[in-house]
Amino acid sequence: MSRFRIRGKRRKFRAERSERIPLRAILPNLITSLAACCGITSISLSSEGRFWPALWALLVACICDGVDGRVARLLNASSKLGAELDSLADFVNFGVAPAMFMYFWFTGGPSHVIDGAPVNPTLIRIVLACSLFYAMCDCFRLARFNTMLEQETAPYWKNFFTGVPAPGGCWMVLTPALLSLCAGWTLPPYVGIFMLLFVGALMASRLPTISLKSVHIPRRALPYTLAGLLLLIAFLVTDFWLTIGVVGALYILTVPVSCFFFARAKARYVRMNGGALDAKTAKV
Repeated sequence: MSRFRIRGKRRKFRAERSERIPLRAILPNLITSLAACCGITSISLSSEGRFWPALWALLVACICDGVDGRVARLLNASSKLGAELDSLADFVNFGVAPAMFMYFWFTGGPSHVIDGAPVNPTLIRIVLACSLFYAMCDCFRLARFNTMLEQETAPYWKNFFTGVPAPGGCWMVLTPALLSLCAGWTLPPYVGIFMLLFVGALMASRLPTISLKSVHIPRRALPYTLAGLLLLIAFLVTDFWLTIGVVGALYILTVPVSCFFFARAKARYVRMNGGALDAKTAKV
């Protein structure tokens, strides 16, 4: 009888242990939550007209977004809850926060006054509508990304994103404000309106954009690539935000280049498969 009691206690102890969650499994979700907190803080700071601290909060949110997934894979702590939390944090950080930043930047801050003159109420409503459009495009892109994880995609899509990624779209849409803050350029509001509409449309579109994870550098081009990266680091050290703004503007030029390489990859795949696309692999 005592032998059976000992076995029962062991089974109970194992069952209790299986219900416990290791502390390392919580760390990636904490980093994702920190990113969301930084995004919300950026919204609050931009609504107060404190644009520089708002940009730093967005930068910290972007860093946390790039770290949480790697920490989850390193600790073998990936979970469905973490994936959903990451999507919600991305919507706040790269959708709502930059949209509100651009809204307050181009409408004169919380007082809606630029150079001592009140901003036209019609312009305020137009900028707000464009900001909402950008935020909802980011929401649509993230929702589509979550649904595509369960679908079979064509092999030639493996090195490309569908639409502009959310972090890239965030810094791309902030380019006019960054150039104004750093270079002192006075940009008219229609520049911000155009960027909100244009970048939002790129994020929601099905245009292929290159994934940096898939970029391979030829060995003979390695010295030139290292020289270019060192030059970029030098510019980041001397004027960080102006460099970010210029890089965001140049990132727009990569979209047609990505479309060109995607067309080549698709044509190569069609040639290898007898000139036809399979109905399943043709899905994006």
